[in-house]
Amino acid sequence: MDHVSVVVDDLPAAMDFFTTLGMTLEGQMPVEGPWVDRICALEGVQVDIAMMRTPDGHGRVELTKFHSPALVGAEPAIAPPNTLGLRQIMFAVENLDDTVARLRALGAELIGEVVQYKDKYRLCYMRGPAGIIVALAEELF
Repeated sequence: MDHVSVVVDDLPAAMDFFTTLGMTLEGQMPVEGPWVDRICALEGVQVDIAMMRTPDGHGRVELTKFHSPALVGAEPAIAPPNTLGLRQIMFAVENLDDTVARLRALGAELIGEVVQYKDKYRLCYMRGPAGIIVALAEELF
């Protein structure tokens, strides 16, 4: 896998959110032109993208902010975790409580509760900018 793409309405807020998860900005640039229109099957595409790299250097998340055409909202806007389609990206974290606190300081919300799975993991879901859901997992072994 090369990367996962996430469409956001506030690129700086999304970049802060993923930076708080330990990712680093690999690059940022505007993208437009006939080739983008053709691949997206849209006309007049103008976007800004930010490519974020995971701490291990193997994974990337592309954050995409559309300027044109206008964003299209999903229904319901705050979809529950059992909604069809891509719902979350999971990140391994060293300290779940600290990570939750740092994300909450950016406006992220805890979905449900922090739970423990046997003696193996502490887990939770967090909702961030643009309704992005991330799962967090702290290994206990």
